[in-house]
Amino acid sequence: MDLPWSTAGAPPAGTDAYVMASRFELASFWRSPAFLAMSVRAWRQARRSPGVFGATLRAQLSRKTYWTLSAWADQAALYAFARAEPHRTVMRRARPMAKTATFRFWTVPADKLSPAELWTEAERRINAPEA
Repeated sequence: MDLPWSTAGAPPAGTDAYVMASRFELASFWRSPAFLAMSVRAWRQARRSPGVFGATLRAQLSRKTYWTLSAWADQAALYAFARAEPHRTVMRRARPMAKTATFRFWTVPADKLSPAELWTEAERRINAPEA
């Protein structure tokens, strides 16, 4: 299940986007409904947050795995979102549900924010050993 890549307008020409991808593997299936509900709350918040260029969520329920992908004006905008409610509480409550959590960050030209290409890069970066 993928929630759509939602954008908050076109980024300024000639700028870079700060991209964040995450993957959460849950410890058990029974935690999935609650984790999904919290993830959707955070996705809704991200879509309206200052500095966001786009955000999406992928839930692989049969694998107990959730992915997020978002693009931001800069690292400060991402961190402001992460510290704001409801994301702050969502992460505090969701942390014990996850067996593993992996995060990757990189920049791309803002005019190259293709969700399909970003997903490909996110999967490559998350599945590669961290350097």
